[in-house]
Amino acid sequence: MRREHWRSLFRGALRSITVWAVSTLTMLLLAGILPDFKLQSDTGDSATRIAVTAAAGAGVFGLLSALVWPLMVRLLLLVPALVLGLLVFFLNGSLLLVALRLNPSGRGEAAPETAVVVAAVMSAVASATGAALAVRDDDAYRRRLYRLADRRRRRAAARTGPSSPGTVFLQLDGVGHDVLTDAVLKGLMPTVAGWLGVGAGTPGVPAARRDGSEDAVVTPATVPGTAPAQDAAASAPTHRLIPWRTDWSSQTGASQLGILHGSNHDVPAFRWYEKDTGETVVANRPTSAADLQRRAEERAGHAGLLAVDGASRGNLFSGGAGEQALVLSIAIRRRGRANRSRAGYFAYFSDPANAVRTALSFVAEVCREITESTRARLRKERPRVGRGGLYPLIRAFATVVERDVVVAAVMGDMLAGRTAVYADLVAYDEVAHHSGPHSRDAGKVLARLDRALALIAHVAERAPRPYRIVVLSDHGQSPGETFQTRYGLGLGDLVRAGCGLPVPRRAQRTHSGAEARAAVRAALRRPVEEDTDRPRHTACVPARQDGRPPPRPAGEPVVLASGNLGLVSFPDVPHRMSREEIDRRHPALLSTLANHPGIGFLLVRSEEHGGVVLAAHGAEVPVDELSEAHPGPLADFGPGAAEAVRRTHSFPHTADIMVNSWYDPAEGEVLAFEEQIGSHGGLGGAQGRPFLLSPLEFSPPVAEGAELVGAEEVHRVLARWLRECDGPQIPLGPGRGTVVPRPAGRDRAATGDDADERAA
Repeated sequence: MRREHWRSLFRGALRSITVWAVSTLTMLLLAGILPDFKLQSDTGDSATRIAVTAAAGAGVFGLLSALVWPLMVRLLLLVPALVLGLLVFFLNGSLLLVALRLNPSGRGEAAPETAVVVAAVMSAVASATGAALAVRDDDAYRRRLYRLADRRRRRAAARTGPSSPGTVFLQLDGVGHDVLTDAVLKGLMPTVAGWLGVGAGTPGVPAARRDGSEDAVVTPATVPGTAPAQDAAASAPTHRLIPWRTDWSSQTGASQLGILHGSNHDVPAFRWYEKDTGETVVANRPTSAADLQRRAEERAGHAGLLAVDGASRGNLFSGGAGEQALVLSIAIRRRGRANRSRAGYFAYFSDPANAVRTALSFVAEVCREITESTRARLRKERPRVGRGGLYPLIRAFATVVERDVVVAAVMGDMLAGRTAVYADLVAYDEVAHHSGPHSRDAGKVLARLDRALALIAHVAERAPRPYRIVVLSDHGQSPGETFQTRYGLGLGDLVRAGCGLPVPRRAQRTHSGAEARAAVRAALRRPVEEDTDRPRHTACVPARQDGRPPPRPAGEPVVLASGNLGLVSFPDVPHRMSREEIDRRHPALLSTLANHPGIGFLLVRSEEHGGVVLAAHGAEVPVDELSEAHPGPLADFGPGAAEAVRRTHSFPHTADIMVNSWYDPAEGEVLAFEEQIGSHGGLGGAQGRPFLLSPLEFSPPVAEGAELVGAEEVHRVLARWLRECDGPQIPLGPGRGTVVPRPAGRDRAATGDDADERAA
């Protein structure tokens, strides 16, 4: 161990000397090329003197970068995060202007316009050299974090750290149980494989099946079709892996809200229209996230899972944590030390090495996306969606910048000894939406996420307290082409056609559009020829004098999409419309939707039955009559579908018509109403089957043979595990707003397991 320590120090020193030497050579080269940049006096100097001047200038430049850079980044906290990454080279290079003035040799000058060019080139070359030597060196990255942690510990030497274990919850956004199992068995995620005791390349282990029929717990003894691994890389498992089942709304807004705050009541989708306020709620909009968090806290009666000594990193919601960074629900609050949503960026980019590491990886990821999308287009791969415009930058930000900043923040929390940390890594979800959940692109992202898990696990060895690492996901993703691609029109066009409203000319020419128009004419008892001369577009409505958008015409529907879940609302009706009301207003709409081959089923309110599920060929089943034994039109959507639909039907803001797309249980495919070939948000396939990977020290999430269902139940499991660590306590029901930490060392049996069963 000591030998490895000295070896690491030697590698670091060699890397620093190499960067300094390359910087010196670059400065000499620029002095020979640029006429307005000189490293010698007017009378001339020897080659040795010029070299010494260049070496001194490069050294001063590097020293200034190490000392001044953190202050410069702190001043840039108001700059958007994406722009900050692009300013790295320019700002770091501008320090060269000062270095020329402080050069001990007294030589060196440059014209102002030339100095900017020299500074930028020097910065780029020095940064690229250092990053090229260290970008893959995770040991060097950890050592920098260790130094920062040692500094913090020295400043807080008077305080005694806790001896009870801390817990880190890492959310791999969008990674389904089958995808994780597949990646482990293919050797893409050796860290997770080691936790499960599965040797890389274990023979005889089949890939996870898309119908979800694999065993619940993945260990060498329970992976379907295999005995305990004899591979040399295998070891005794330290974690257990089980799937859990999402609610109907299988997306981050609903799942993470339920996991962190104990309630996702009245969250029917990722985006929905609320008639009482006239607003569209979108889960990843700061104002909506803040309002959803407030509602969840009021209903659950507590601040959240992380209310005591917790940290929330990169999440939509805070979980009640006192330490927050990159949390969307606090982005609209007044800035302060306690709620700076971009504070995590400063903590990360204040180290120039981190900044360069991430900047180079960012550029590489942009190039990788452009290359992969071009290859997919040339090969005419199907399904495929557009990946141009700003998407390469968005992907690089999610897979590089957000990942690096969040991982660094989590490691900093561990080295600071915090009790509970919850962090969301969105890289896989972003790539899988556009490349597909089983694509090569997505597999590479999983491999990089596994490296991040390994980094965190190694840092735990240096933390001031033991840590238990829990890895989980909020939902999976189901593959399939888009509804628009298959049928030539979107859900909005189909709804408008079913309402007898004008639709774009391209949609009118499709088979589905023609069928919808024919259904409208038949329902209204109009001959086919009657509409041939009608105008195809409505007249323009003049804008209001106050500049607000014109009012929506009566009967004009609001159609929103959340993956393969569609929501149709009629804003001119203040209440949730019933099936009977919809039929009176638009006689062909429900039959048009229910009988469309791309739609699986509809949920509408019924004056007679309370709620009813509609499907093709006149299928109609009251919600209260749906069960596991008699699922009716929901049979193909798997276990739990009836209960999920029944629960959503009870929400106050459920749309007038809830539309779930067609699902193919044989292939696991759905049809997304958005431009995504890997989607989630509704029922059907892997999207509703995320995973929970937990240390064996924790009690089993559920009893043997039982299934973990719903994000709120996952919250109760995580809260129970925190109590098992003598960690933060949350009240057990509404009205108990006081958060009381459990005394260290208290006899666990004395508290009773019944108190741990339910929170909120």
